[in-house]
Amino acid sequence: MKMFATPEQFAATNKANVETLLTLANNAFASAERFAALNLNTARSILEDGLANSKALLGAKDAQEFLGLQAALVQPLVEKAVAYNRSVYEIASQGQEEVSKLVEAQIAELNKSLAAALDKAAKSAPAGSDVAVAAVKSAIAAANSAYDSVSKAAKQVAEIAEANVAAATNATVKAVSATAKTSSKKAA
Repeated sequence: MKMFATPEQFAATNKANVETLLTLANNAFASAERFAALNLNTARSILEDGLANSKALLGAKDAQEFLGLQAALVQPLVEKAVAYNRSVYEIASQGQEEVSKLVEAQIAELNKSLAAALDKAAKSAPAGSDVAVAAVKSAIAAANSAYDSVSKAAKQVAEIAEANVAAATNATVKAVSATAKTSSKKAA
C-alpha cells in the first residue's frame, strides 16, 4: 500500500485511478458500439440477401436450375459468416489488447512507486535492515520477471490462436467453394 506524504499525492493518486476507470469504461463502450454496429449491419445484410436469394430461387424454371442456384448461394453466405466471425474476433482482440496495455501501465507505475517507497524506507530503516530491503527488491524483480514471461507467453498464444483462426477460416471458405462448384456441376 502506498503511503501519502501530502493530501496532494492522495488527490493525484485518486485522480489517476478515476482516469484509469474512465479509460476502461470508454474502451468497453467503444467495443460495445462496434459490436452493435456489426450486428445491425449483419442483420440488415442477412435480410437483404435472404430476400434476394428467395426471389432468385422462386424464379428458377426447373429443378436443375433451382439446385444450381442453391449451390451458388451457399458460398457467399458462408463467406459472410466467416467475415462476421472474423470481425467479432478482431473487436474482442482489440478490446483485450487495450485493457492489457492499461494493466501493464498500471503495473509499471505500481513498481515505480513501490521501488521509491522501498528506497525511502531503506534510508530511514535501522542499520542491518538493508538485507531485508534487498530481499524484497529481489522478490519484486522476480515477480516482474515472471509477469513478463507470462505476458509474453500469453501474447504468443494469442498470435498462434489468431493464425489458427485465419487458417480455419480459409479452409472453411475453400471447402465450401469446392462443394458449391461440385454441386453446381452436378446440377448442370
